[in-house]
Amino acid sequence: MRTEDLHSLSGAYALHALSDDERAAFERHLADCAACAEESREFAAATARLGLAASVTPSPVLKERVMHRVTTVRQVPPGGGVVEPLRHRVPRNRGLARWVLAACVAAAAGLGGTAVWQYDRAQDAGDRAAQAEQRTEELAGVLAAPDAASRTVRLSDGASATLVVSKRQDRAVFLASDMAAPPRGKVYQLWFDDHGTMRSAGLMDPGRPSQAVLMTGGVDGAAGVGVTVEPDGGSKAPSGSPVALMSMPA
Repeated sequence: MRTEDLHSLSGAYALHALSDDERAAFERHLADCAACAEESREFAAATARLGLAASVTPSPVLKERVMHRVTTVRQVPPGGGVVEPLRHRVPRNRGLARWVLAACVAAAAGLGGTAVWQYDRAQDAGDRAAQAEQRTEELAGVLAAPDAASRTVRLSDGASATLVVSKRQDRAVFLASDMAAPPRGKVYQLWFDDHGTMRSAGLMDPGRPSQAVLMTGGVDGAAGVGVTVEPDGGSKAPSGSPVALMSMPA
């Protein structure tokens, strides 16, 4: 297979849509192509967000904004080059990565998605919808931030986790793909690792294997992020060994 053909397979690789021979060839190519390696990680992060569709109706303003921004970016041709918005040029290593992730995330969320499960279930449905909509906008804002950086890891059970951080916004988003359900009566809890002190950063929805969580609190110089299994409702401190540990993306 020609090298120029291999450059075009990052999306299919992230979606597990390659044949065994194509996957093997592309993985050999990844060892020598940093651009394709980065692009594949970011496509994988974007696909994790596509499972977030829910029944919350988006605001007309949010939908209009998303649809307008998507039309201003063109796909890069196979083999590299630059992403060329209609009005200005954006370098490939900053433009493509951010727009692939942000466009998928914002479109999925803005066209009927909900950002997180963390809200007070005692509130009425109207308050929950308003809060979910606000979280959706904040989450998409982090992923579309010009300084957004990401790190993806593969977990022991085959699931994957991606951490996206905007230092400028002092916020982080945790993206999970194909995570096993926690035991009955348990929940996955997120933590910021403040150089040895674990600070709660919110709960994941135990009923959704693929989801995105806008982490609670600022990044505030944290060294990394951890995930533990805790009793329903969460804990004040981790009660067991982490199922995932990630350092902050550079």
